[in-house]
Amino acid sequence: MRKADFTQVEFGLDTFGDVTRDENGERLTDAQTIRNVVEQAVQADSVGLSYFGVGEHHRADFAISSPEIVLAAAAARTKNIRLGTGVTVLSSDDSVRLYERFATLAAISGGRAEVTLGRGSFIESFPLFGYELSDYEVLFEEKLDLFSQLLREEPVTWQGRTRAPLNGANVFPKTENGIRAWVGVGGTPESVVRAARYGYGLALAIIGGPAARFRPFVDLFHQSVESFGHEPLPVAVHSPGHIADTDDEAWEQAYPNFADSNNRIGRERGWPAYNRLRFQHDVGPEGSVYAGSPETVAAKMADTIRILGLQRFDLKFSNGPLSHEHMMRSIELYGTEVVPRVRALLAAG
Repeated sequence: MRKADFTQVEFGLDTFGDVTRDENGERLTDAQTIRNVVEQAVQADSVGLSYFGVGEHHRADFAISSPEIVLAAAAARTKNIRLGTGVTVLSSDDSVRLYERFATLAAISGGRAEVTLGRGSFIESFPLFGYELSDYEVLFEEKLDLFSQLLREEPVTWQGRTRAPLNGANVFPKTENGIRAWVGVGGTPESVVRAARYGYGLALAIIGGPAARFRPFVDLFHQSVESFGHEPLPVAVHSPGHIADTDDEAWEQAYPNFADSNNRIGRERGWPAYNRLRFQHDVGPEGSVYAGSPETVAAKMADTIRILGLQRFDLKFSNGPLSHEHMMRSIELYGTEVVPRVRALLAAG
């Protein structure tokens, strides 16, 4: 694996727009949740973070189904932070319309638009937009191929079996500096090689187990990038977490919300009930949750960045119905205390 330059590591945030509760435990409206996400992006920009990502979902527990609109609202109120998705469900979208939306976001944001392309971990969008799950693989492969050609911003001639062909199609608007693109990967060698083949950054979703087990995927990615003749490409990690002033405070705030989210999804997928013992394992050295005080989270984050040689770490700071106020404090601590500590640890290491 190539030697990492840790002085250039970026620190970002991801949210799925989980529908949250107010201080009285009442469920917020989807509309208020979306407005709160824009405020969270503004907060992230104000504390100097590098990236703010918004996921796409089409189900009751997540408010955001049109991430580009939310990101455009955030773009109008921020100055420096890069804005993107985590992830865009490309399989059930249209590559041309997707390019047009992100090129528009790039214009509004002054070139700060990014897109992370993936297949998503939920399937609601397939029947909603008229796609067959039996075409799961071919939809993603063909749409990724078309999107990669559109990113060149030249007339495109393309043919596949999942949409009408294009013959010299010129798509607008054109951007000033392009659109930074990633492929979101859950951990299959085929997906890693595909990201390298198309020349996209690799965004690893690590939501279970120790980060070190993903080292072979990072090595495979860099080897594949070189074999395809590309310049070195970045690797990012997306993992959940929550930050408060002390470990106990962070854990007490996070646990019931992690349990709520895990158990809701688990009932659909046949998972065992989430419990406190599992949560404490997840926030420990062998788990994938970065929750605790700034000192605790910074130490664990620095270890992951070193082990995997990362160029960016994205903390998924929204977890179940965790309150907006707790998330805003978490963002503040991430930017003002965690990031400086991680940079110091990496420099010392």
